Amino acid sequence: MPKIKTHRGAAKRFGLTKNGKVKKNQAFRRHILTKKSTKRKRALRKHTYASAANAATIKRLILYK
Repeated sequence: MPKIKTHRGAAKRFGLTKNGKVKKNQAFRRHILTKKSTKRKRALRKHTYASAANAATIKRLILYK
């Protein structure tokens, strides 16, 4: 039985915390920034956590056993 490979695209986008939460970067920061306020853009710099609904799928992609 071959080893299960890590999904490299997912591994580059997501990370796991010690508690098992999925950490990710925020969206909406790439372009069309002129209409967004400075406060909003500053808040989008911070990491956030994936929703519980998506976390199980992401973990399956980036974890290998």
